[in-house]
Amino acid sequence: MHNDPHSHGLWEKTAPAAPPTQCLEGHLRTDVVVVGAGFTGLSAALHLAEAGISVAVLEAAQIGFGGSGRNVGLVNAGLWIMPDEVPAILGEEHGERLLQVLSAAPGVVFDLIRKHGIACEAEHAGTLHCAADRKGLKELEDRARQWQARGAPVRLLGREETGARVGTEAYLASLFDDRAGTIQPLAYVRGLACAAIQAGAKIFTASPVTGAEREGDAWRVRTPGGSVRTDWVIVATNAYTSGPWPQVRAELVQLPYFNFATAPLPERVLERILPGREGMWDTKEVLSSLRRDRQGRLVFGSVGALRGTGAAVHGAWAKRSLRKLFPFLDWIDFEDAWYGMIGMTTDAVPRFHRFDRNIIGFSGYNGRGIAPGTVFGRYLAHLVAGKVGEADLPLPVSDPREQSFRTLREAYYEAGAQIVHFAGARI
Repeated sequence: MHNDPHSHGLWEKTAPAAPPTQCLEGHLRTDVVVVGAGFTGLSAALHLAEAGISVAVLEAAQIGFGGSGRNVGLVNAGLWIMPDEVPAILGEEHGERLLQVLSAAPGVVFDLIRKHGIACEAEHAGTLHCAADRKGLKELEDRARQWQARGAPVRLLGREETGARVGTEAYLASLFDDRAGTIQPLAYVRGLACAAIQAGAKIFTASPVTGAEREGDAWRVRTPGGSVRTDWVIVATNAYTSGPWPQVRAELVQLPYFNFATAPLPERVLERILPGREGMWDTKEVLSSLRRDRQGRLVFGSVGALRGTGAAVHGAWAKRSLRKLFPFLDWIDFEDAWYGMIGMTTDAVPRFHRFDRNIIGFSGYNGRGIAPGTVFGRYLAHLVAGKVGEADLPLPVSDPREQSFRTLREAYYEAGAQIVHFAGARI
């Protein structure tokens, strides 16, 4: 995308083509405008169109250009933080409701994939959260206990079973989550776009929103090439926000995350590394993630940006780390590398905002965009359609609040990841 191999890497090479789209030219009238063609925006558009509500999606770049087309593809349940922390932050009613919604969210994703025949290498095989040390093991024990108290199908695996499932003796234990799995994320978001178009939605790419103003009882949403008069506006831009709602970007700290992909590996190697095709990540503060794609590549990622000195530092670290985990991969090399930005809130909990009358949106996925984005998009569609009210949403209405020292913190995280990876996995 945009002739940058570091934007979408392997996913751009292996995803089915995006549906044909064009930029907005002229003036339209629709019931709803969705700003942003990622998981949230396209899920909202799909469910609106299926309900017979006219909808136009306005995307500044291309379908899946932001985090939706760049992430590692882990379809996880819940949030990064512990389950018990969620009611403590949101209150008992919203907290437990959000946990219930996000516990079921991976199932919503895989159901949509089946329903619409989306070719996105879906593997509903679960995930493994791996304990890198004793502190990580305690974290997983607590997480398992808290989810099991809510009836979730998670279980703690010992060192031996973890080693057999991952292919390394590096981890003390792992938390297996049967709700979760992996997908090819760019293929999934393009599949959502195809399904939305088939249902009647209109999608316009290369059409950045430059303004939105009231026009009687409606809104006029403008792009460089035209405008749309609409009753509702859904803002679904998250970490890649620009344009008339800068408060979304201001409340998020951007955390860079990269992925490297190997060439397809021999079957004798694949029999030893994630043979059950689970996705995995570890409990380190600067975490690592690992998964396989359908062609037998390893996709290995961590925090950091592949720009400036970061490309060399993170690439060297990734090779060292894989060889340390799997000594039989002493010949490993990478064919693709890419990175993107995660939008982090102050408490690692997403936000629901009402920006103005009939202008709404969710944001702040904190690295958990696939399942929450899909299900939150459906909630937005149901809210517009009158199927639910704001009181029924999994999050309360909140006002955007700019994070202090945001730019400085973003620079610190990017530089800090390089420092950690420069020294990491050398012994």
